[in-house]
Amino acid sequence: MNVLDLAPVVPVVVIEDAADAVPLARALVDGGLPAIEVTLRTPVALEAIRAIADGVPEAVVGAGTVITPEQVTESVCAGARFLVSPGWTDVLLEAMRASGVPFLPGVSTASEVVALLERGVREMKFFPAQAAGGTAYLKSLAGPLPQARFCPTGGIGLANAPEYLSLPNVGCVGGTWMLPADAVAARDWGRVEELARAASALRPAGGTCR
Repeated sequence: MNVLDLAPVVPVVVIEDAADAVPLARALVDGGLPAIEVTLRTPVALEAIRAIADGVPEAVVGAGTVITPEQVTESVCAGARFLVSPGWTDVLLEAMRASGVPFLPGVSTASEVVALLERGVREMKFFPAQAAGGTAYLKSLAGPLPQARFCPTGGIGLANAPEYLSLPNVGCVGGTWMLPADAVAARDWGRVEELARAASALRPAGGTCR
């Protein structure tokens, strides 16, 4: 499985109430966004991953904000089918590689990209995308490092997602705009599905990693 090929947009989800996990995931999948990154930022994150893996089989649920080898193990045991980190170390990278599931280690500099390429990793998360230079920075990386492909995340919304997806070294983007806080708080899953459908209509220009 290639995470960058699953959908043009990967929702980055912070779940505060485990009871929201299944209906939220169902709304995203029904809206055309099957790859769902549940961030390990709340006490119920692993429970939410487990609930989505069990209750929404059409979803490809992953764990985000993975920063320790222990979290790698816990996430995969909970049912995560891919892993995403905001950054990486050799220890974390080895744990993600040993997990047996696809992973996107986070980078924000050319040196980090080169270091991952040296280690045989070509698919990466570019984070924090807007703060780290946005589309201009990714364009600059495409020339000297064409073998690297990215899922930019951080500061991306419906307005600027098409610009990112137009780049040849971008396979998908991560974002939260299809999950507005008021809609989640109100459990307005119809609105989430509608926003997900609009996001799923976006298409990359050819930046999927092969």
